[in-house]
Amino acid sequence: MLKVEELRELIKVIDESSIDEFSYETNGAKVKVKKNKGNGAPVVTAPASTVSAPVTTESEQPKQATPAQAPAETETTKTESASKNYDYEIVSPMVGTFYLAPTPESDPFVQTGSKVDASTVVCIVEAMKLFNEIEAEVTGEIVEILVTNGELVEYGQPLFRVATK
Repeated sequence: MLKVEELRELIKVIDESSIDEFSYETNGAKVKVKKNKGNGAPVVTAPASTVSAPVTTESEQPKQATPAQAPAETETTKTESASKNYDYEIVSPMVGTFYLAPTPESDPFVQTGSKVDASTVVCIVEAMKLFNEIEAEVTGEIVEILVTNGELVEYGQPLFRVATK
């Protein structure tokens, strides 16, 4: 099975190349990377039946569901048409359930107006009963939260908008 880092590198290489589609099969697992004609971003798909159980790492998570192409394109269109009061979007690194706080009783990690740095945890994405803390990766201020608590998110879906300084 491919590790998350290997999968990300593969996506990057495909995205930067003139290749429109790439398929890979090993040990009964299949990965297919296909560029989105609308925005050039690659889409990774794999039939759920090809992922072997048990899964002990998060490396297979991005391959388990097909990212929704229409919402991502809609977000891009909204982003371009809206006045741009941000410099960076924090995106979901995997398919899963979005949570703003570590527990239902806790305060959210961040709110609109919160100051963040690269290591600030901004949310949790739950995938296959694993709670993955998502960090801001930039220094700035949260200007918009694009997802509601408990919402399912796709790989690469924008979660937050940050104004960097």
